[in-house]
Amino acid sequence: MEGIASEGSPKVQVHSSACALDCPDGCSLEVTVTDGRVTKIEGTHVNPVTDGYICKKVRRFDRHMYGDDRLLQPAVRRGPRGEANFEPVSWDDALDLIAQNLLRIQKEHGGESILPFYYGGSNGFLTQGATDARLFRRLGASRLALTVCAAPSGSAATGLYGKMPGVAPQDFPEANLIVVWGVNPSASGIHQVPPILEAKKRGARLIVIDPRRTPLAKQADLHLAVRPGGDLPLAMAVIRYLFEENGADLEFLKANATGWEELRQRAQPWTFERAAEAAGVAAADIEILAKDYVEASPALIRCGWGLERNRNGGSAVAAVLALPAVANKFGVRGGGYIMSNSKAWELPSIAGADETKTRLINMNLLGETLLEADPAVHGLFVYNCNPLATLPEQNKVRAGLERDDLFTVVFDQVMTDTALYADVILPATTFLEHREVRNGYGAMVLQDAEAVIEPVGESRSNYDVFSDLIRRLDLDEEGDAVTADDLTNALLAPEIRQRLDEDGIAMAFGDGRPVQLVDIHPATPDGKIHLCPPELDAEAPDGLYAFRDDPATDEYPLALISPATNRTVSSTFGQLLDEAKVDLHPDDASARGISTGDPVRVWNDLGEVRLQARVSSDLRPGVAFLPKGIWCRSTASGTTSNALCSTALTDLGAGATFNDARVEIARVDRL
Repeated sequence: MEGIASEGSPKVQVHSSACALDCPDGCSLEVTVTDGRVTKIEGTHVNPVTDGYICKKVRRFDRHMYGDDRLLQPAVRRGPRGEANFEPVSWDDALDLIAQNLLRIQKEHGGESILPFYYGGSNGFLTQGATDARLFRRLGASRLALTVCAAPSGSAATGLYGKMPGVAPQDFPEANLIVVWGVNPSASGIHQVPPILEAKKRGARLIVIDPRRTPLAKQADLHLAVRPGGDLPLAMAVIRYLFEENGADLEFLKANATGWEELRQRAQPWTFERAAEAAGVAAADIEILAKDYVEASPALIRCGWGLERNRNGGSAVAAVLALPAVANKFGVRGGGYIMSNSKAWELPSIAGADETKTRLINMNLLGETLLEADPAVHGLFVYNCNPLATLPEQNKVRAGLERDDLFTVVFDQVMTDTALYADVILPATTFLEHREVRNGYGAMVLQDAEAVIEPVGESRSNYDVFSDLIRRLDLDEEGDAVTADDLTNALLAPEIRQRLDEDGIAMAFGDGRPVQLVDIHPATPDGKIHLCPPELDAEAPDGLYAFRDDPATDEYPLALISPATNRTVSSTFGQLLDEAKVDLHPDDASARGISTGDPVRVWNDLGEVRLQARVSSDLRPGVAFLPKGIWCRSTASGTTSNALCSTALTDLGAGATFNDARVEIARVDRL
């Protein structure tokens, strides 16, 4: 759609698009472009779940696109690592330099000495797992285990149910009870808030389980401010109650589940009183949760990713997801669970090569990998992520990036913390500057969005750059899909393509609202729910559902958590943040003589963060809060909460244990 402009007046165009950021909602967008520049972004009703409104992060996306930190042309290092001292070069020179070094490293040290490093900076099918995967597979590079988020929960969900999608957000209002467990949709999935509140308006009870008093917790009928790492005993106590008080549907379990007898036995020790002590909540509140869950139908659990970020994370998620099976809350609209619906769309790989069997590197261990791996990593190619801002043991990651013998490429939209350590930086397009195919992992939607403007500066798309490198390295093969059109055609079946062309969107399962165990069923080999799957039981250090105690010590008594806020998407937009603050409960602040605005030191044996304090009654005692996604520039020390997080891994999925960081906080004279 194009506006009418008189001679000399601005040329205004309005385009349809879709958000490709790491968010479950998958917003459909309307983008106004004036004289080739994005001037307004609004929501549309093409996606019925996002229903015409969008978050303020995307409404203000122009600040990211046109800000001072935007990378506009390729550049090579001309100064010390860690400093923004780069000299612009042409794309040909930059890509030639990269190709030469990749070939050199492959020849001298082997392909596994090259490590691609990426995550959710773009959640599109064209910009990750496509030409990038093709390049690194053909080079024989090391593979990356994507474990920084959703690995423990993914292992638990897959072990119990296979890749079964959950309840659609459109069906939340049908529930008579909603339990929001370990997630804050007000910050990271705003389109799930209205249907939750609509259910409450219709008479549903709302229970929120979170260490913080989130916006939904303030409106809840019951808020259980669980101690970080205490979700497992809380869920096991409810499971015990279900079995002991006739809340379990034994006939359903006998017909549709395995391992339920073992689950029952493992839940037996978890009385309300014992769970209350381990979880840090009142036994009476656990009893209310359990009784409400038994009595309500439909009953829905919205399980998030917050409860996976500790030593018990995988077992905690498994226990929470076991609840609707034990009580048989399936089979009705609005009943069951939702975690991630990403598997509602299973699209083919377009990498153009089989998965290699090279070594697999856990991304949470990047620091020690760069410093200690054998064979050593000599080439690091970073795209779609900012590892220095997002990974545990930040100081070790920084030390690895400082290696003089490490050739590092950073391909990004802005000058990130990580980019400051690169040998070559490449400017990447945003999702408004290239074509992208994107699915939602809350809403069960699929969208195909064309570029709405020409690339800013000299930025280029991921698929163009990786295809160019494949050609320069003489790794191209006949039949490779290269262009955006070819990649899209390889990805989408004709019937999906037709639905996208006709409606601008495709919904999974017809209307995007399947009912669990009616329209969709467990995708396990036998089609049953596995409540104590042997593979998970073998993986967990002490067996599935085994509780490991709080790692707090007298020296470091405070649990430091780092949930998402409404200002970033992971670390995306972190360059736009002001100075960060650490939140403390009034009791913890008073005991340390700390007031809001005081300069403080937050530390443990791994490092320290220096910044201002803020006293907040929205936290439970014993917990401190530093936001996820902040960059090093947001603190006086140039470090973030990740400097205080160890590389200890979760019980399932080898995930990160960010919420197991235990610290002390003290007032200092100055920052």
